[in-house]
Amino acid sequence: MPLPMRRLAAAPSLPAVHPHDAAAPPSVRLRRQHGRVAMERTSSTTRRGVSCVMASGKEHAAATSGDEKKGGLRGKLKKVVLAYSGGLDTSVIVPWLRENYGCEVVCFTADVGQGDIEMEGLEKKAKASGASQLVVKNLQEEFVGEYIYPCLRAGAVYERKYLLGTSMARPVIAKAMVDVAKEVGADAVAHGCTGKGNDQVRFELTFYALNPELKVVAPWREWDITGREDAIEYAKKHNVPVPVSKKSIYSRDRNLWHLSHEGDILEDPANEPKEDMYMMSVSPENAPSKPEYLEIGIVAGVPTSINGKDLSPASLLAKLNEIGGKHSIGRIDMVENRLVGMKSRGVYETPGGTIMAAAVRELESLTLDRETMQWKDMLALKYAELVYAGRWFDPLRQSMDSFMETITVTTTGSVTLKLYKGSVNVASRKSPYSLYREDISSFENGEIYNQADAEGFIRLYGLPTRVRAMLEKGI
Repeated sequence: MPLPMRRLAAAPSLPAVHPHDAAAPPSVRLRRQHGRVAMERTSSTTRRGVSCVMASGKEHAAATSGDEKKGGLRGKLKKVVLAYSGGLDTSVIVPWLRENYGCEVVCFTADVGQGDIEMEGLEKKAKASGASQLVVKNLQEEFVGEYIYPCLRAGAVYERKYLLGTSMARPVIAKAMVDVAKEVGADAVAHGCTGKGNDQVRFELTFYALNPELKVVAPWREWDITGREDAIEYAKKHNVPVPVSKKSIYSRDRNLWHLSHEGDILEDPANEPKEDMYMMSVSPENAPSKPEYLEIGIVAGVPTSINGKDLSPASLLAKLNEIGGKHSIGRIDMVENRLVGMKSRGVYETPGGTIMAAAVRELESLTLDRETMQWKDMLALKYAELVYAGRWFDPLRQSMDSFMETITVTTTGSVTLKLYKGSVNVASRKSPYSLYREDISSFENGEIYNQADAEGFIRLYGLPTRVRAMLEKGI
């Protein structure tokens, strides 16, 4: 079978618009083979999945009067787009921004697969907190096709275990915030990340890369609120309804790729996680006693089908999450080095992602030669580090992406995996571009490989070793 054609082009001149700008012509946009298809699909999906909720009548008048006209305690901003979850912290940030910067606040929520429960009641909460507008965008297809799949194709894993679930989600959210800021005429963006974590870096590097003119407000680095009780007191003082929900003992982040758990007993690495903490997967003991076989179809290094059925990137991942969770796949407990210098302990559930990564890796064993595989593995470490550190829009990562896309152009075929009580094992690998030749690899003599040729190869390959030994022995 002939190899797929590879595009060759002269080095382009610097584009007049940013290569990620929606207005950029196709020749300027960064090329992504499978991702581009996903993005085109996402464009219409996103348009359907965008909703803008405007506080009307007296509510809107109240939201745009008072502090917005005269400025705030810390300065004056016109309009701020806030990354909004509807929880206590971001609900309190809305009046804090108005009080301290005299600005109109536009709340923004990205749907990256965190689930319907977290999306419920956001309109009511945003209005009650004093926001003038709530914007919600469905980014699930874009998240998987344009952010997860490039990392999957690159084999990016941070510190041997972490499949970068939160790291990949932050730039897609931050990019959407920049887009919303342009749409509503905002001069600033804000987030609710603490000053001790990685996410503040990931959000703000994306803001800098896509619109360096936007001002960035990070309340947790500015205000006097030190904990939950302080936040509740502030909310009551400013007539902000306190979200009535059971406070989890864990700090969690969920999206379509994973669910992370931090805090409470996990802060001591000596403590074993409690079984009732897990939400996406059952325990190995409670997983089915019969294994399940899955055939994953792969095109150019990214999954496209399950058991012969083609699915969109987000739909495929959601299905694998369901299957993998049932078999206790993808539980990771690790101590990692945060970008800001400290170590932290986290437990991650990534059922579908673990299955995807195993399938791609196994197919590459057929389609990549030794030198290419070794270079890919070395670059994957740096790729993962860049993504973890929030440098998604860094030219180095983008250039590495082009390399990964090129070398995986023949990573097409299918892999059958066996899922059983937390384990993922390969049962079958097939590819029309396989470099494996049974007639060469067989222990039987063949016409292509003559075993007698090995003697001369070994003599030449081992010559440096032999010469050094001769020197040491005075021969």
